[in-house]
Amino acid sequence: MAKTLTGIVTSDKADKTITITVTSRETHPIYGKQYSVSRKYTAHDEKNEAGVGDKVTISEVRPISKTKFFTLVRIDEKSRGSIELREEEVEAK
Repeated sequence: MAKTLTGIVTSDKADKTITITVTSRETHPIYGKQYSVSRKYTAHDEKNEAGVGDKVTISEVRPISKTKFFTLVRIDEKSRGSIELREEEVEAK
């Protein structure tokens, strides 16, 4: 059974490659405190359809390159866009 992960696309600059950040909650074995762990994975995106901020599901496949062991399965949720400040607001502060 291939491993599947869900995360947020953090980079789509490379051709047919996306970088996904997968965040999970773990519990410390001794102290019992929960903390969040972020891991980055590179995945193969054949059609260059995923963009930055999209929530995607990736699946483990045979090695495609030195760092790519996953491929894009589906885009769960498209990004709603980024927030940018206008020039006037930046100069006023």
